[in-house]
Amino acid sequence: MSIIVNLDVVMAKRKMPSNELAEKIGITPANLSILKTNKGKAIRFSTLNKLCEVLNCEPGDILEYKKDE
Repeated sequence: MSIIVNLDVVMAKRKMPSNELAEKIGITPANLSILKTNKGKAIRFSTLNKLCEVLNCEPGDILEYKKDE
């Protein structure tokens, strides 16, 4: 099973640049890049909350579950 992070898709739909989003949610651009590229092992609920607030979306818009085949 895998959790897929669709943050780049949501950001593109909102036309939100990485540096601007990182600043608005209070994380470094490097940490945002880790999330965007699906290399993170965890995400804090406070970070997810800020992402949803700034991007005006739901957690399910950012995170997706895919069952391994």
